Amino acid sequence: MIGVLLAWLVLFFGRGYFWRADQRLSALSVTSLEKKQASAESLPAVIAIVPARNEAEGIGPCVSALLSQHYPGALRVMVVDDQSTDGTADIARAAAESIGAAERLQILAGKALPEGWAGKVWAMHQGVAAAGDAPLLWFTDADIVHGPDVLQRLVLHQQQEHRALVSLMVMLSCRSFWERLLIPPFIFFFQMLYPFPWVNDLRRNLAGAAGGCMLLRRDALLQAGGFAAMRGALIDDCTLAALLKKQGPIWLGLGTESHSLRDYRHLDEIWRMVTRSAYVQLQFSPWRLLEATFGMLFLYAAPVIMLVVGLCLQQWLWTTLSGLALGLMAWAYAPSVRLYALKGLWVLTLPVAAMFYTLMTLDSARRHYLGRGGAWKGRHYDQSGEKQP
Repeated sequence: MIGVLLAWLVLFFGRGYFWRADQRLSALSVTSLEKKQASAESLPAVIAIVPARNEAEGIGPCVSALLSQHYPGALRVMVVDDQSTDGTADIARAAAESIGAAERLQILAGKALPEGWAGKVWAMHQGVAAAGDAPLLWFTDADIVHGPDVLQRLVLHQQQEHRALVSLMVMLSCRSFWERLLIPPFIFFFQMLYPFPWVNDLRRNLAGAAGGCMLLRRDALLQAGGFAAMRGALIDDCTLAALLKKQGPIWLGLGTESHSLRDYRHLDEIWRMVTRSAYVQLQFSPWRLLEATFGMLFLYAAPVIMLVVGLCLQQWLWTTLSGLALGLMAWAYAPSVRLYALKGLWVLTLPVAAMFYTLMTLDSARRHYLGRGGAWKGRHYDQSGEKQP
């Protein structure tokens, strides 16, 4: 039990204070003077690139929000229609026309997916090739709506240190029971894997990004080899971040003014989202899978079990140590719970959520070995486990 408590002390104090969830776009020191000085002449041109495959439900609000950004500089929006069959392109055009901004929207008909490319990476590659010479590329998912000031704040922050990449983890839907149980832990675990303060520190090699919102320098992307250098990546955002951090500083934070429209009302919807890439994250390694499973049981299940055993057997040392470990766990999880405006008692559910994520990860491995992994948007990808170039 001492080992569990020590592990939580290390996570709490020795991993960049990731749990604080304080790396936020809204908290950046962009002064009012800088905002006033920002003008069409001083801010670089931006093209927003939206990879979209069968996104009829969200593409309209997404395009409307992009075209309605309060950005003094030049802004164009490109939807890369990745062979959709649900009228995605027509809905995007109608959304642009409804706000009188049709001239700033470009619909690019995506070509067939070449062998060896992941679908989203191929769509982003095509978007860059057709984007012209805009110095900043803003990649965003087709089911995300950004607040009107998001782009200006992203650009001003990017300009401060000439960052190669600025990325936001947007707010996910958190209304149903399963969302409340599993979405805040998803954010918590992501920050634990990729502590944002470490990602944002150029002195550290750790790189991470959130694919739903990535503003990057075109020249940095080209210097890194473009998307061809990561053509088969299924976890495209963090792969891209690793390439770009070699070109300059990057920044990853939480975006409270950007929201995903995608609902996860039922457990199976979250399950599919996680199993698609969980074993990819472990590089298809059985050893890493064993380590991850043991780590989750050790950190999240053991304190609960030992607390119950300690109380039943009146072993007060076990009870005290496990209680301290659970207290640190709840304290660390609390900022993620507050981020989603949930009641405080939800901090007690992290061990339960952790067991669900452990099962999802094991199922991701099972699907891989049965040849059923890597399915997304009607496509199945080769999951050989070979490292991407």
